[in-house]
Amino acid sequence: QIDQIVIHQQLELLEIVTGFETSNKYELKNSLGQRVYFAAEDTDCLTRNCCGSSRPFTIHITDNLGREVITLQRPLRCVSCCCPCCLQEV
Repeated sequence: QIDQIVIHQQLELLEIVTGFETSNKYELKNSLGQRVYFAAEDTDCLTRNCCGSSRPFTIHITDNLGREVITLQRPLRCVSCCCPCCLQEV
């Protein structure tokens, strides 16, 4: 039973020192601080560094046994409010 999920991004030393975007990884923890899921971004280097925070991505969320429980996908979309039919969605 999970009453709360707290998401912690794992920081990469390369990204901190150089500003070079690496694949994001996250620990999803319960209210006691125990890791219940792990999430990892699946994008290529060029997309991460050219598109920045507007990039498309796939995130695979796995349980502690490494079994995938959910996949989140965000396609490449427009970031302009002038085109509301194409705004970001996951």
